[in-house]
Amino acid sequence: MFQIFFSVQCKLYFREVTEPERRATVEHGFPHQPSALGYSPFLHLMAIGTRSGAIKLYGAPGVEFMGLHEENNTVMQIHFIPDQCQLVTLLDDNSLHLWSLKQHSGSYEVVPGINFSFLFCFCRVPEDYCNRRSCELVEALREHPKNPDQILIGYSRGLIVLWDLQNNKVTHHFLGSQQLENLYWQRDGSKFISCHYDGSYTQWPVSSDNRQPEPLENVVPYGPFPCKAISKIYWQTTKNGLPYIIFQGGMPRASYGDRHSISVVHGSQQTAFDFTSRVIDFFIIFSSDPQGWPAVHPPYLASLHCSAITCSHHVSSIPLKLWERIISAGSKQNVHYSNMPWPIDGGTNIAPDPPQRDLLLTGYTGTVRFWDASGVCLHLLYKLSTVRVFLTDADPNDNMNTLGEDEWPPLRKVGTFDPYSDDPRLGIQKIYLCKYSGYLAVAGTAGQVLVMELNDEDAEHVVDHAEADLLQDQEGYRWKGHEKLKTRDGPVRFEAGFQPFVLVQCQPPAVVTSLALHSEWKLVAFGTSHGFGLFDHQQKRLVFVKCTLHPSDQLALEGPLSRVKSLKKSLRQSFRRIRRSRVSSRKRRGGGGNASEVQEANAKFDQDALQEMELAPVQRKIEARSAEDSFTGFVRTLYFADTFLRDSSRHCPSLWAGTNGGTVYAFCLRVPPAERRMDEPVRAEQAKEIQLMHRAPVVGILVLDGRSTPLPEPLEVAHDLSKSPDMQGSHQLLVVSEEQFKVFTLPKVSSKLKLKLTALEGCRVRKVTVANFGSCKTDDYSENDLAVLTNLGDIQIISLPFLKLQIRYPCIRKEDVSGIASCVFTKYGQGFYLISPSEFERFSLSTKWLVEPRCIVDSARSFKQQSCRMNSLSQRGRSDVSLLRSSANNRFDSHGSHIGFFPQKITEVLWCPQISLSPRRAEALTTYLLSRLLS
Repeated sequence: MFQIFFSVQCKLYFREVTEPERRATVEHGFPHQPSALGYSPFLHLMAIGTRSGAIKLYGAPGVEFMGLHEENNTVMQIHFIPDQCQLVTLLDDNSLHLWSLKQHSGSYEVVPGINFSFLFCFCRVPEDYCNRRSCELVEALREHPKNPDQILIGYSRGLIVLWDLQNNKVTHHFLGSQQLENLYWQRDGSKFISCHYDGSYTQWPVSSDNRQPEPLENVVPYGPFPCKAISKIYWQTTKNGLPYIIFQGGMPRASYGDRHSISVVHGSQQTAFDFTSRVIDFFIIFSSDPQGWPAVHPPYLASLHCSAITCSHHVSSIPLKLWERIISAGSKQNVHYSNMPWPIDGGTNIAPDPPQRDLLLTGYTGTVRFWDASGVCLHLLYKLSTVRVFLTDADPNDNMNTLGEDEWPPLRKVGTFDPYSDDPRLGIQKIYLCKYSGYLAVAGTAGQVLVMELNDEDAEHVVDHAEADLLQDQEGYRWKGHEKLKTRDGPVRFEAGFQPFVLVQCQPPAVVTSLALHSEWKLVAFGTSHGFGLFDHQQKRLVFVKCTLHPSDQLALEGPLSRVKSLKKSLRQSFRRIRRSRVSSRKRRGGGGNASEVQEANAKFDQDALQEMELAPVQRKIEARSAEDSFTGFVRTLYFADTFLRDSSRHCPSLWAGTNGGTVYAFCLRVPPAERRMDEPVRAEQAKEIQLMHRAPVVGILVLDGRSTPLPEPLEVAHDLSKSPDMQGSHQLLVVSEEQFKVFTLPKVSSKLKLKLTALEGCRVRKVTVANFGSCKTDDYSENDLAVLTNLGDIQIISLPFLKLQIRYPCIRKEDVSGIASCVFTKYGQGFYLISPSEFERFSLSTKWLVEPRCIVDSARSFKQQSCRMNSLSQRGRSDVSLLRSSANNRFDSHGSHIGFFPQKITEVLWCPQISLSPRRAEALTTYLLSRLLS
């Protein structure tokens, strides 16, 4: 039996490219489907590998790197080479890859050369032991902590041997009786510990007197009943003498076999950390004696996916006062975290401080999370729960970290729990935050709309309720979907932060599809698939409701689960049209031709029909849709504007609504002045109704002032952050549908110009926003353009007000439907979209606003910090001292770093730098050994 270890260094280039206009800058969140974990005590860097072949390195906040294997294979193991800026990855196809980064002449490369380290192990063990079992696979390899010439080798059937590299022989045999999982040395090398498949661990002595010692202790920590395997174990000694034994698994199979745990044993104290998902791997960072093992709040690797993300909302340039109040509310929720600084602190962040404070709000089932999206690290600031308003099966006062004194096993839950994910009606669908007033509007799946304000202290109050009947007593309609959520009676206690003070319940309780908040007028507008309404949250009264439901639109009353019927109906109609066209074609031809001509014509018609069906979702002419299409009353967008609606002499507040059937409604609003705001009601009157000829869904509405500039946000002018809109010149109305852009003059609403996007480009609009693009050379110039995301995943920049296509960038794969649906733009030309359920990809369309990692890893500093250790291990060779600097986008590849494939499964990798061969001898030896393996 023998085991081979070897590595090959190959050249790796990182070419400097010119900066693209549309650029992926950083990935936020937690890597999707992690499969391997590694840590370098020398560099203080952590590496995470995924099933898709990606590698991500993390250090101090802002220090991030990413690499991707050419093969989309699972990363099984990651090993940092001791005292060097290199690491080795093992993939599930039995290939090894070497990664190394150095700065050289403006590019990054791996120094060429071949190092080969090998080991032959022929074991002489007692015959009775060999007769009972075969050794089988090598499960674990551990280097002696004091003597690098000795390696501990563990085999799957329990045999453990100590191999002497200097003399090429086995010095000790350790005969285990259980299937081996892993090994770990004590710090002084006098003992080691082994963990096994039956949930036990064993301590073994190592001395020069006894070459085949008996175990000192065998413990089944959660016995005596059958237990799961302990897959990994650590044995850490302390100055007080009591060691820490830390292991993964080992729970009783019958009662706790589904738990994902890591246990810590310190003398008579024992704690089992119960995680929310499967533990991939873990490592230990030495620190002072922990007090109660509190969790350390991570500055990155944000847990975005505690439950499915249902919506996102971005707010730029948060005022300092609001920012501090949100942080203060969030700090009261994090009292259970440790004050210890983040221990993974390798590298140095050299990026400049963010020029502004940005918030990213993500909605879940019953919760909203506030993230600091100003820089590279997406950091959780505050968590808002909307569940206290409603009666649910879960108790919001449940403490997920309680630990009973007499409970066994002593489980303590850690990680991110979301106990309110069972009721889909609690799902958050729309979020709107006013950064100037601190008002927040949140709308959900069951037609609930909550209006909140920020409070710095805990409070207990009654939440006012109002109901909006969007059907307006129309006969013949019956809601077949879910019921509305039941609310709590009496006062409700809320913690510091955003606290709801009014609830608007839509009837029927359908999903809220659009939301708008005007904090200066104290109004909130909401829309569903049945209509839209306006609510005065200062007087807490309903202003008006408008039903947009078409008489033939019965699907809007069946709830979201009935959408499948609509798809089947559409397919049936398509095939019926093809069949009718074929019959009419045969009738027209009559008997004028022979049978072969008819068959040929039919075949050609079938081919043309299939081609037309394949191109239908992407390319088609703009043609009028039927008013009987499903969901025509679906309200897609709502917009507040102070503009000229009735005549050109007086401007007034207005509310605009766009539907799925291409209809735009405009309402004039009369908002009383501030001194009479509580005495007089807000009044509304419909002034305009625009029906687009092609009846495509309206996805955006915008009003341009006399300077052709978009109207400022509410209260933006009052805070001296924007110029007052031009009310002297004529205003223009921009209506964005899925298929075209159209500009109308106000107040006459006459068509001025349009851009037919679908007819020219063969795509449809999915997201649209106004983005401000500033010059990177001067602060005096900026322009407002439309940023448009299409169903093909392209982003197009269209000028205002002339609707000229400026440029087009590929951004998201057109097959990535969830990524396109999750995309959210920022005010200054950036964007986010989900590349996995747990990761946001951040991109930038602007050369001025870039958020990307800029960092260095100076291994010379790490080299000085570990000089004592390096001197004691001088026989192992000098360490490379290099400078690792981040590239333009902090990504690195593995082209040329492939080491090789192996015919048998690799179970363990160990770096052995004692033996150095010339490239020629190493290649010859590699060829010989591989030929022996293949034979």
